[in-house]
Amino acid sequence: MAITFYKYQGTGNDFIMIDNRSLLFDKNNTRRIALLCDRRFGIGADGLILLENHDTLDFKMVYYNSDGNESSMCGNGGRCITAFAKFLGLIDTSTSFEAIDGVHESVVENDVVRLKMNDVETIQVFETHLFLNTGSPHHVQLEANLESLDVKTKGAAIRYGEPYGQSGSNVNFVRKLDATTFKVRTYERGVEDETLSCGTGVTAVAIAMHASGETNANSVNLETPGGTLTVTFDKKEEGYTNIWLIGKATQVFKGTI
Repeated sequence: MAITFYKYQGTGNDFIMIDNRSLLFDKNNTRRIALLCDRRFGIGADGLILLENHDTLDFKMVYYNSDGNESSMCGNGGRCITAFAKFLGLIDTSTSFEAIDGVHESVVENDVVRLKMNDVETIQVFETHLFLNTGSPHHVQLEANLESLDVKTKGAAIRYGEPYGQSGSNVNFVRKLDATTFKVRTYERGVEDETLSCGTGVTAVAIAMHASGETNANSVNLETPGGTLTVTFDKKEEGYTNIWLIGKATQVFKGTI
């Protein structure tokens, strides 16, 4: 059976996108999902996303990492599925949809998508890093020599090390460029390598940099290898709210499996 797919990318974070409202795609075939995401033997992507019907919202987002396993929230994936829903004619400029971490609002104008992230209540501050969950768990640490850093090796050591254990954490390495701009490189669990961008990762970095006093701004620019994203937020007494992840999300090509 032939299934039509679309390839989307948000600052280089790329996804296979499938309209699965008819529920024809086999979601239990982990090996097949991993093969489709393989960059040499398949289509190639950081993850696979299914758009499905929802009883009360515009749609449901089901996200799989490139290892074939269903994963926690993907911010750039959420922005890309918003652009996909607009392409399919399901939405106009705004939407509410369900992801694995709950309901998200999103707004699309041309190719720029603004995705509202969940509130962040708890930020753990350590001597060498910060840890917080922005829909996915993120370890955030400053690195002076970011450009020459072996992100895959160092990221894997942290991801599998204490205290994260088998479930692991995404790992973000950060260098401050100015009062409102930070450069970010991310090791993603499930991909098990550096990705060109990570939406929940840059969200975590922006909040962590504010929480640690590296910035006083509530609008922060994050430069990733795949492009620049902006995160805005409001500080509340306990944690952060009204968090928005902002950047371009575009369709790359269409094909048939």
